[in-house]
Amino acid sequence: MNKNRLEAFSDGVLAIIITIMVLELKVPHGEDITALAPLWPTYLSYVLSFVYVGIYWNNHHHMMHAARSVNGTVLWANLHLLFWLSLLPFTTGWMGENHFGRWPTMLYGFNLLLCAIAYVVLQATLVRYHGMQSPLARALGRDLKGKASVVGYLLGIVLAALDWPHIGALFFVAVALLWLIPDRRMERLATAAQAHTEE
Repeated sequence: MNKNRLEAFSDGVLAIIITIMVLELKVPHGEDITALAPLWPTYLSYVLSFVYVGIYWNNHHHMMHAARSVNGTVLWANLHLLFWLSLLPFTTGWMGENHFGRWPTMLYGFNLLLCAIAYVVLQATLVRYHGMQSPLARALGRDLKGKASVVGYLLGIVLAALDWPHIGALFFVAVALLWLIPDRRMERLATAAQAHTEE
């Protein structure tokens, strides 16, 4: 099947997720700059989740650009990823409204962990469809960043569970910083595919 509809649908869902998150931001009562102070956890959680959605959008784009086509299993794996991403506005809002409290931060980390697992499932589904010797499989390699991300999420969840949610949240920030640089493996593969097409 052509992959264009999958990409268009995914882009639309991610755009809606960002829209829902920004609509959750409350306008402060008062015209003084100090009126913003009580809302900093809400704004901070929004920025963190915005970065995460941007990371998923960026890497999803590169991965789908490297894929030749998709099948029904890939479509379901993609929907699985979008399901967990669609819960980010809820977990983001709960964590921000409760100033990075223990349970909200744990749930937020669990949401991030499930997003990461769903992304790995989508990668594996694409590799199985294209074959272990495909350029996509070779570009993914051992995926050390993906494994490090899972460890970071687990550490953050455990620290939040031990009643150190602010330190736990720092691990979520660290994982986001790890992924801010686009996946160079996919960029090189996409560039090579484009050059091959132009020939």
